[in-house]
Amino acid sequence: MTELAPQELRVLVAVAEAGGFSAAAHRLGITQSAVSHSVRGSEAKVGAVLFDRGRAGASPTPAGERAVALGRRILRLYEVLGAEARAAGRAPAGPGAAEGVLRIAAFRSAALHLLPPALERLAARHPGIRPEVRVVRELGPGTAGEVAAGRADLAIATLSGPVSGPPSAPPSDSPSGPPSGLPDGLLSGELTREAYSLVHPVGHPDPKALPLLDWDENCGSYTRDWWRAQDWIPRATVKAEDDAMVLTMVGRGLGMAILPELSLREATDAVEIAGLGPEGPVRRVGYVTTPELASTVAVRALIRELRAERS
Repeated sequence: MTELAPQELRVLVAVAEAGGFSAAAHRLGITQSAVSHSVRGSEAKVGAVLFDRGRAGASPTPAGERAVALGRRILRLYEVLGAEARAAGRAPAGPGAAEGVLRIAAFRSAALHLLPPALERLAARHPGIRPEVRVVRELGPGTAGEVAAGRADLAIATLSGPVSGPPSAPPSDSPSGPPSGLPDGLLSGELTREAYSLVHPVGHPDPKALPLLDWDENCGSYTRDWWRAQDWIPRATVKAEDDAMVLTMVGRGLGMAILPELSLREATDAVEIAGLGPEGPVRRVGYVTTPELASTVAVRALIRELRAERS
């Protein structure tokens, strides 16, 4: 197979993101016929149809989704090549020579509580790195899906799979392959473990008798078995948009909830927090990146600062 050139990759990404050949041509500043010719050429090289064409535009086929995701990741490596080379050339000047945009995806509570102190230290040590943070809900592909799709360099994600040891057990510093539930071909490393707790209105005599309040991102595969085994947990009567909304409703006396530690950092004196015992569920939170970007100065620097949070 003949390799796709960078410009062909840019065309594929533009068509996928713009939703059509004409819109992609406008975005790239070229003619629609040039876009069509490029896509046909890419499909011939790949040996697969990459876009379904229709009156409403163009949408990637499964093969196209994969090609576009890898295309974004390859183009990102072209972008960081210059920054990496310049940093290496200035190595005697120290680690602060790192520069460039660092794209980060994080779920809401991680963006609020894990990232800010790490980014503060990152800015002090690497003023040339410019973080761009996007908050992504942990539904479907979640934050790790942003990395797999080439839209983020690093994600703060919930890592599924069994937890060995108590919540306070130190996570490993070694990155590994993807835990169950994460896209193939990514690297991950555990940053922290957070226990779930029962949160209820302050002073309530029987919290477990209250209605359950929940949100869509809760109860992932890492807690589902525990939830199923608890006969005292009712079906949720109210589902909210996020954990902060759940916490507010609990404080208003509308029910009880089971929330992880990061979410409970925003708890007010209107609620009480009770532990769920040594067998209670634990959520693993970690970083996810690609093997290629894991070796870049900016990603390594951010991982170092995130790990410093647990020390």
